[in-house]
Amino acid sequence: MSTQQQAPQPRGAGPRAETVATPAGEARITWHDARPAHTVLALGHGAGGGIEARDLRALAAALPAQGVTVALVEQPWRVAGKKVAPAPRTLDAAWSALWPALALPGLPVIAGGRSAGARVACRTAGALGACAVLALSFPLHPPGRPEKSRAEELTSVELPLLVVQGGRDPFGRPAEFPAGTAPVEVPGADHGFALPKSAELTEAAAMELVTGAVTRWITGGRAARRSAG
Repeated sequence: MSTQQQAPQPRGAGPRAETVATPAGEARITWHDARPAHTVLALGHGAGGGIEARDLRALAAALPAQGVTVALVEQPWRVAGKKVAPAPRTLDAAWSALWPALALPGLPVIAGGRSAGARVACRTAGALGACAVLALSFPLHPPGRPEKSRAEELTSVELPLLVVQGGRDPFGRPAEFPAGTAPVEVPGADHGFALPKSAELTEAAAMELVTGAVTRWITGGRAARRSAG
């Protein structure tokens, strides 16, 4: 594996980008560094968008102040400007290939992501040596197809697991999740954590709910042991 990394930036500087070679092409990691840091949270994006997703941006902005370096990972297909994500095995292979770059700081690494990125994290975390898994907007099933469940990807995770899910996510509402994987609910939110105009929550409040839940899970020690849901 070869990498090209920007020179370290001084305290208070913005994010830094790193490209990493994978079997599927070049991936990109955008680092939001905590100084000092005790944990790395690696977050992959979904199949319909990139690291500009509101929840990924909110976590990258909030967690470094809590000692958590956030690494936003762009899969090779996204870096190459393609519009359609490849097969799951290709996503898993690229994520696995770039994992050494995520582990290079020598800190515990939480594998995470939103939607398809959450699935990748669940499928690979154990083999890669992650300390925990964060699943944002996990696509439990295709919209309107609850019989096509992907629950096994969650229930097979043997690491501490936190799921954060929108209350009206068509890919799986919180009540549909199996025992032991009960999500933190963002009331009224859809798959992208967007809210209807009639919602009681504002987008800012919804993102505070997400970042607060993740912060408490990590800094309170729950990410170091099996979550009870």
